[in-house]
Amino acid sequence: MDSCKFTPFGLCVKMELLKRGKTQKWLEEEITNRTGLFADSGYMDKILKGKRNAPQIVQAICEILEIDFNNAANSVQ
Repeated sequence: MDSCKFTPFGLCVKMELLKRGKTQKWLEEEITNRTGLFADSGYMDKILKGKRNAPQIVQAICEILEIDFNNAANSVQ
C-alpha cells in the first residue's frame, strides 16, 4: 500500500507538528489565514503523501513550521 505512505517532507511536517503540540487542523487554518488558499484535511493528505503538487502551500508550511524544504525532504529517517 504505497499510496498510504507519507513522503519524507510529509513525515517531517507530521513530526514537527507533534514536537510543537499542534494539530494538522491548526496547520490548515494557518495556511488559509496566511495565504488565502483553501487547505483541508483531504488536500493536506494528498500534499503530504506526494499525490498533489502545491508549491504555495508547501512554502507556507515551511514558513509556518520554520523548516527547510530541502532538509525536510532528505533528512527523515
